[in-house]
Amino acid sequence: MGSQTSSELLQKAAATALGLLSLAMAPAAVAQVQTGSAKVAVVSRLSFINVEELEFGTLLSGATAGTVVISPAGARTKTGGVTLVGGTVQPARFAGRGTRNQTVLISLVNTPSTLQRVGGTETMTLDQLTLGSTPSAVLTTTPQAFRITAPSGVFNFPIGGRLSVAANQVPGDYVGTFAVTLNYQ
Repeated sequence: MGSQTSSELLQKAAATALGLLSLAMAPAAVAQVQTGSAKVAVVSRLSFINVEELEFGTLLSGATAGTVVISPAGARTKTGGVTLVGGTVQPARFAGRGTRNQTVLISLVNTPSTLQRVGGTETMTLDQLTLGSTPSAVLTTTPQAFRITAPSGVFNFPIGGRLSVAANQVPGDYVGTFAVTLNYQ
């Protein structure tokens, strides 16, 4: 061991102090917690549920009336004075469970349906609900038959529709319902 001068000892002490100071000044670790959501639907045999809502998105009404159509495949088209702006656009989707090769009758409970402005009395009409099948078929109160082809008996089907928008329709959120009936044979 060699002898160290007081100057060398001071330099080592200063370097050690700077190292400790830099550790003390390092930013503290930050932990954050975020929450997510989880959702599940368990479908029993010979039942069905609504999986997704029919969404027409955001639109602007014009000086003339028009319509907005959502196809069962999810395409959105318009007629008349309606301007399509954006928002969530999707057909309704239902899922059910029966047995392979079972026949199911599908129909509407009533048609057309009314969407009413939240917080108001203004309405729009929803009609021409269309079942996504090959070929697509407009649903009515008269049952239409389809056969379950999946080995598991699980099936799903989309439904599109037409929304009638009045000239200068009052802005706001409009909500309504429509009822679908399945009759397992």
